[in-house]
Amino acid sequence: MPSNALTPALARAEKLIREIPDYPSPGILFRDITPLLADGEAYKATIEELIAPFEGQYDVIAGLEARGFLLASAAAYASGKGLVPVRKAGKLPQPAMSIDYSLEYGTATIEMHADLEPGARVLVIDDVLATGGTVAATLEMLEHLGYPVCGTAVLFEIAGLGGRERVSDHKLHTVFSS
Repeated sequence: MPSNALTPALARAEKLIREIPDYPSPGILFRDITPLLADGEAYKATIEELIAPFEGQYDVIAGLEARGFLLASAAAYASGKGLVPVRKAGKLPQPAMSIDYSLEYGTATIEMHADLEPGARVLVIDDVLATGGTVAATLEMLEHLGYPVCGTAVLFEIAGLGGRERVSDHKLHTVFSS
């Protein structure tokens, strides 16, 4: 959560995040950000808030598939930095590395290319931090490839699922949390 009171645009953005019960599987409360994305002022405010604590600390932004791409690409554009996609298995023509990890409702594999400048500092952006599996796997992969991580920014943190603890070795900034 931002250290100051929410701006009107951020307060509206938070209200635009819908909760969808039992999606994609029973017991999961899905956070739908599509209404937020459709509101230009709210979207802009959330992008600015995502990157503000990391200004001057990164060279490139890593966006996590799939909704993280929507936030990371806007953040990369807003900050004049490049974007590196962290993809699901089989989506890249030449993955440099892949990592298997667990989600709150299954397992998955992510991949990325290793074609950044050596030592490029990376800001990781995703939409939701729940159990932290996707973010933790991404951090591990980036470090294994030799890219220092300046931190992680997420739009929404679901407190109590252990995600924060799984990424506690890195600076974590969340815009909203429950």
